[in-house]
Amino acid sequence: MAQIIDGKAIAGDIRREVAAEVAALSSAHNVVPGLAVVIVGSRKDSQTYVNMKRKACAEVGICSVDVDLPEDISELALVAEVHRLNADPAVHGTASHALLLLFPEVLFGQVQVLNRHPCAASLPKHINEEKILSEISIEKDVDGFHPLNIGKLAMKGREPLFIPCTPKYWFLSWSGVTVKGKRAVVVGRSNIVGLPVSLLLLKADATIKGDWIKPGAAVIDVGMNSVDDPTRKSGYRLVGDVDFTDVSKVAGYLTPVPGGDGPMTVAMLLKNTVDGAKRGIVE
Repeated sequence: MAQIIDGKAIAGDIRREVAAEVAALSSAHNVVPGLAVVIVGSRKDSQTYVNMKRKACAEVGICSVDVDLPEDISELALVAEVHRLNADPAVHGTASHALLLLFPEVLFGQVQVLNRHPCAASLPKHINEEKILSEISIEKDVDGFHPLNIGKLAMKGREPLFIPCTPKYWFLSWSGVTVKGKRAVVVGRSNIVGLPVSLLLLKADATIKGDWIKPGAAVIDVGMNSVDDPTRKSGYRLVGDVDFTDVSKVAGYLTPVPGGDGPMTVAMLLKNTVDGAKRGIVE
């Protein structure tokens, strides 16, 4: 049976570290990290992410700024909103997960991820996704999606200011899984998970090679799907992309949904926001 990777427990450790850093910044420099999340339109799973983020910010002392925009917002107005956040000294991170159009993807092999990002929603067709991402200041790009951050992630000897949050949590390294020398394949090409995960695997000396789930594999389920459930007060429940019961009999490590990727992604978003605030301090 697979060893279940407890994302909540790992995220709790990270949040305690972040809370201590936030307190230190506030005490020594009178700086309170601020995180803004831009949401265009509405979707159940996006709102689940936003609620997790808002609660997490409150727990660690980060100032949360929620920007909810209508689906029919013009591209010009959306760019203006991004520029406003770029110029706001109280905002140290601008997260734009819910802006993105994401294709389903899956990472198989000895190191594996199954993904449809929990907070990804389609941008309206009249808005250019690439343009919006490029307008976010690289110093506030806590999602790690800016072309310069992705470019530096791809280059040897260079380090991006921020690494995308879902790949960054690295359940595997915190759970006793050694990546170096392992075979891995990334099926999928999104900028959110597929591309950065493949780059991080290369940096960790994994071998990118095709394979399917095998006994002992580490499986990270990044899927987040809402299904009708009349027994729940909300009327729905969240499930991943993995057949949890089946895969748990074969895999060596497995993340649950909920309670796996979600808490860790939010924890990394908080960590990136604090790092952004610290970069802005001149000793």
